[in-house]
Amino acid sequence: MPLPYGDSMTRLTTWTHDGLTFAVRDEGPEDGPPVLLLHGFPQRATSWDAVTPLLHQQGFRTLAPDQRGYSPGARPRRRRDYAAEHLVADAAALAEVVGTPVHLVGHDWGSLVAWLLAGHRPDLVRSLVAVSVPHPGAFVESFRRSDQLRRSWYMAFFQLPWVPEKVLASPRGEGAFRAGGMTREMVARYRAEVVQDGALRGGLLWYRGMPFTRRRTLRRPVRVPTTMVWSDHDVALARTGAELTERWVDAPYRLEVLPGVSHWIPEEAPETLAALIAERARSASEG
Repeated sequence: MPLPYGDSMTRLTTWTHDGLTFAVRDEGPEDGPPVLLLHGFPQRATSWDAVTPLLHQQGFRTLAPDQRGYSPGARPRRRRDYAAEHLVADAAALAEVVGTPVHLVGHDWGSLVAWLLAGHRPDLVRSLVAVSVPHPGAFVESFRRSDQLRRSWYMAFFQLPWVPEKVLASPRGEGAFRAGGMTREMVARYRAEVVQDGALRGGLLWYRGMPFTRRRTLRRPVRVPTTMVWSDHDVALARTGAELTERWVDAPYRLEVLPGVSHWIPEEAPETLAALIAERARSASEG
């Protein structure tokens, strides 16, 4: 096993947990403060490619994993294997290998994992930047206070067997992602890395595993310094959830709203996002 951060002469390329082997991209200064970047659906670690060089320039080491369902060696087939508790434990296992608390960043589904990891294992997290997706408690509350239920219709559709896989692998599915803000280049990457590489079903199992997640898992408040980043052209997530998130953070907190930016913040606004990550990490370290 590679030595912990600070003494390592070997880059992490994989880690194991729950009998699964995960791939991780370990880049930037080896002695820099570690930033753990968790991707969302339907993407992989490469979704951070525009952000990581900017963090490296500021002295940070980045670790961007392919998560459960996406890494070829970590694709269990049962829905129950994708309950949030398993997804969080995977990320916790990687943080433990790093050997020092990480600055944690998540986008989309990766944001949910980041919220829960920060809430349940604050010993592993120095700061948190949640991108697009609010705290799960705030997200649930937003169903009653906004049009979030309408925006989340696809979550019910994704519970169906096989049909979502066929639709999302078709030009119709790619068109839906384009309508939501993906560029042609992002859609081509999705086609290659998710559809053609066999990761689409694993990504959908994150949605299908939701019924197996314990409700109390989702309601843990966060007590690490946190920044919530939301964009006003996000078609999937209403502003209400982002505004309610402050109630779930008992630590220094900031809500940053990006005007004119779609859901795909890491690709569309990498400079702004990298600056926010660095600012939160440094303020947490100084504190």
